[in-house]
Amino acid sequence: MAASVLNDAFAHHIWASERLIDECTALTPEQLRTPVPGTYGSIIDTLRHLVRSDGWYLSFFREGITRADEEATLGELRSAITRNGAAWVEVLAGELDADADIVEYDNGWEVHSPLGVRLAQVIHHGSDHRSHVCTGLSILGRTPPEIDVWAYARATGRERAMKSHGP
Repeated sequence: MAASVLNDAFAHHIWASERLIDECTALTPEQLRTPVPGTYGSIIDTLRHLVRSDGWYLSFFREGITRADEEATLGELRSAITRNGAAWVEVLAGELDADADIVEYDNGWEVHSPLGVRLAQVIHHGSDHRSHVCTGLSILGRTPPEIDVWAYARATGRERAMKSHGP
């Protein structure tokens, strides 16, 4: 069976989140709680939101997903996003219909979205909030880690550079 075309997108999502959480372990508790104007909030609040939301998105596809606690430590967030990564691999290995109707019940509303839109939201949401954390690191005078897709590809061997003998 061929791998899902979405495998790299989700693998990058987890890898980048793990790297960013790892980078933040060098911060003091005060730095983690520093407000970051124009973003979701403090670094720790943003990471908690990113990981908790990832678990929530995953719960539409898998039973028994345990979401990170609202006061989770960086270590707990790291463990949770890594567990989510393994679950996403299982989801992507299944038969997926991009147009399958996913129903969410929210404050008296029944919200319908195609599976493909839900999966796209997972990737977008993670990228958006990781950029918020990178902004927070920059405000603190720290250089954020390289977490773009090309950095992921180099780090995981998904990109290879070879001397060209062609045109």
